This record gives sequence, C-alpha cells and structure tokens, in this order.
Amino acid sequence: MEKPVKKGLFGRLREKLGRSRSTFDESLGEAVRHPETPDPDLADKLEEALLLADVGMDATQRIMGAVRRLSGKKQQLASEVLPVAKQAMLDILGDNYGPLATAVASPFVIMVVGVNGAGKTTTIGKLALQFKNQGKSVMLAAGDTFRAAAIEQLQQWGERNQVPVIAQAHGSDSGAVAHDAMQAARARGVDILIIDTAGRLHTQDNLMAELGKIKRVIGKMDETAPHEVLMVIDGGTGQNAIRQVQQFNEAVELTGLAVTKLDGTARGGVLLAAASRFHLPIRYIGVGEGLEDLRIFNPEAFIDALMPE
Repeated sequence: MEKPVKKGLFGRLREKLGRSRSTFDESLGEAVRHPETPDPDLADKLEEALLLADVGMDATQRIMGAVRRLSGKKQQLASEVLPVAKQAMLDILGDNYGPLATAVASPFVIMVVGVNGAGKTTTIGKLALQFKNQGKSVMLAAGDTFRAAAIEQLQQWGERNQVPVIAQAHGSDSGAVAHDAMQAARARGVDILIIDTAGRLHTQDNLMAELGKIKRVIGKMDETAPHEVLMVIDGGTGQNAIRQVQQFNEAVELTGLAVTKLDGTARGGVLLAAASRFHLPIRYIGVGEGLEDLRIFNPEAFIDALMPE
C-alpha cells in the first residue's frame, strides 16, 4: 500500500496501535534514528521486540531467519534490517485477506464464533451496519441462546441498524434458531445472514460440540454454507488467543479471523502469530469503540503502523 492510503483510511491506525508500536520503539528507536550506524545488537533487539509484541516463536523465527540471511554488516544496519523484517511479516500474512466475497451466495451465511468477552456480538453489529451501508440486506440470528443477555444485545444492534433479528427464548436449541434464520433469509431474499453463537469457553466440550451442530444444520439447508466461519479474538489475550483459535478450528474449521481491542493493552503481534500457525486470513481488526473502528484488515497499513520508520 502506498503512503497516501495509509494516511487516509488508516490515518488513526498508528495511534490506535500505540501499545504494540511502543514495544518496537523502545527496542529499536535508537537504531531507527540512526539507520546507517552499525548496531551489533540490532538483530537481538528485533527478536526481543517481536516476542514482547506477542508475535510468537514460530513467526519470530521466520522473520529472524529472513533477517539473518542478510550478509555481513547489513545485519547491523536498521536501513537494511527493518525492510527485510517488514517484508517477512507481509509474507506471513500472505495475500489472503480483506473483505468477504459475499456475492458468491444468497444468502451469504457468516457463522461467528469466539469466547465470552472477545467482542463477538459487537463485531456482528458493526459488520451488519457495514454491509447495510454497502446496499446489502442483512439479517441477524441470535444463536447464543446460552446467555440471555446475548439475545437482548443482538436485538439492540438489530434495532440500531434497522435489520431483522431471528431469535427464540433463552435456553432454546441454537440449531433451531439457525434453521429458522436460514428459512427466513431465503424467504425474504436477504443478502447476508450473520449467525451469532454462544460465547463459550474453548474448554467447554459440550458447548464446542454445539457449534458443530449449528454448522451441520446450516450445511443441510445449503451444502455450501456457512460461507464464512469467522472467529473473533481479543488481541489483548496474547498467546492464549492462539490456543483458542486451535480449539475452535478443530471444532468448526475456521475460515477467517477478526481481531478486536487492538487499541488497548493488546500487542498486535498476535495477528502474525495466528497467521503463521493457522494460515487463516485476518478479515477485520477492531481498534476502538466507534463503528468506524472495525476495519477491513490491510497488512501493509498494519505493518507500517506497527513498526518504526
């Protein structure tokens, strides 16, 4: 991405990623200010910054492998090391990212999963508004019948965005909610159906099994659905989020990630850790409470905002 784009849509991203960026600034700031001055400890400083930013061992080793393939004194110069490190990060994130190709099906069914507190229902509400602003018709399904407040929260988002919400009583069968929502979406010619699911702990086997049931119900009504199984993770939980992704991926075969709360105490390197280990596209990032702060992920803008220049 070119610089003007970063200053436009992602103009506030650098500010929002302050905690993550400070990790790199503290370790590499001096080298960046003097990019042509040799620093024999530069590679070690970079490696430490990556680990402190929750990039994880696997991704860190891949980045440092690229850096250490530099020959001679180039390993000591920030002007040489940082561009190589940035490119290695982009290689990890790959080119499978960005907005969903929702035109491939009608309704395009998005099943949203994640643990309590990750911002799952809020992400659904913001997604619904984004799709609606694109001129698409949207329906929500309150499949989190495990927690009564989750149904009410989703209904509030429906009212706020003026989109219909399919819901049943607290404790109802979540598979039945998904079934009813699929029928309703088809009958009304809805473009996008977003199905919420219980914000379960990844250690609760019975609830994880329920996720599989919801997916099977959807698949019986449309063998191509769900078209996206999107997991919302809290960027502030660091490597614990990686364990969560592993468990959910085993249960329902994830197709994408949305990483929230990157404006708080999160260290944004968890995106690299997840992409390196699971090869899942990062669809969205959440960098604040505002509706505009759920953003389609752009790797170049993200890396530029994360790393010092």
